[in-house]
Amino acid sequence: MPQDTAHTANEEEVLNLQDELEETEQNLKEVTLMIEQSQREVMKLTQRNAAITSHLQQMQADAEKASFEEIKLAYDSALDAQQRLFVMRGQLEKLQSDKIHLERYKKLLTHAMTQQEKGVGASSESGGQGGRLESVEMVVNAQEAERQRLSRQMHDGPAQALSNFILQTEIAMRLLDVDAEQARDELRSLKGAAMKTFQQVRNFIFELRPMMLDDLGLVPTIRRYIENFKDQTGLDVNLNISGTERRLESYLEVMTFRALQELLGNAMRHSQATVIKVHVDVGEDSIRVTVDDNGKGFDTDILRQKGNLGLKLIKDRAEMLGGDFQIDSTIGKGTRVTFSVPAATP
Repeated sequence: MPQDTAHTANEEEVLNLQDELEETEQNLKEVTLMIEQSQREVMKLTQRNAAITSHLQQMQADAEKASFEEIKLAYDSALDAQQRLFVMRGQLEKLQSDKIHLERYKKLLTHAMTQQEKGVGASSESGGQGGRLESVEMVVNAQEAERQRLSRQMHDGPAQALSNFILQTEIAMRLLDVDAEQARDELRSLKGAAMKTFQQVRNFIFELRPMMLDDLGLVPTIRRYIENFKDQTGLDVNLNISGTERRLESYLEVMTFRALQELLGNAMRHSQATVIKVHVDVGEDSIRVTVDDNGKGFDTDILRQKGNLGLKLIKDRAEMLGGDFQIDSTIGKGTRVTFSVPAATP
């Protein structure tokens, strides 16, 4: 590349990084402001929760003078205050996580700008540095997005349920001396909620690292995951397995399973699909996965311009392993994503 052309390209890259840095700094300011507002709200709710809890304790100490309806109303108020506090704390935790992510991204952008401004980007060495920087950014973003998702699910699911269990148990204990039948109803309700929460925890563990993947391999794990996915989402998911079912190298099984998780999640969250077809072909030389949905589709040119972290990770990993990645989508006609990797066996 001629020196002038390389210099121009370097200047354009600096300008792009500068725009991205300014946008990131603006987002960081907004998130910081929202954190301050949320902290004030948490403080108010904490005080309100403490006052209601104190009132409830006073009623417990003088339970003989309080009617069942008064006790129940006090418990309901305490539950409502606690739930509001949990929700606001969860929102605050998410904002704080977003701030950490933005600060890391800002640091990466600042480092990239420094390298470009020194002219390193014009050399082949800087090309390698830029590639490494982009890879680090992708990994950080992917990890933070996954942590945020799991944090929200744990907060909205098991964490919220556990707080309810405590109050339900207190109500049942108070009712034992007042209305035994009502106490039994509360305990039956508590048992049902506990069983549901236990299943949610098992689902979270399965998503984090399904033991089946280590014990039985990729195909049985995919079958189990899709069954759970159908039960949880209510979507019509059709799975077709072809080829020779066998164990693959551990890194291939993990990469393929995580990629399928991402594609199914995209079809549910973004494509708004109602029918998803999954084809997994375990061939002699390669494993190929196709996810076809009937969702709203999108313009693939926009995807290439703006990018999608999850899809980019799948594409880069597949190509790094010597495979390929393809997207075929039309607005209003659904999306088909296909990727393949060499099927190395242990």
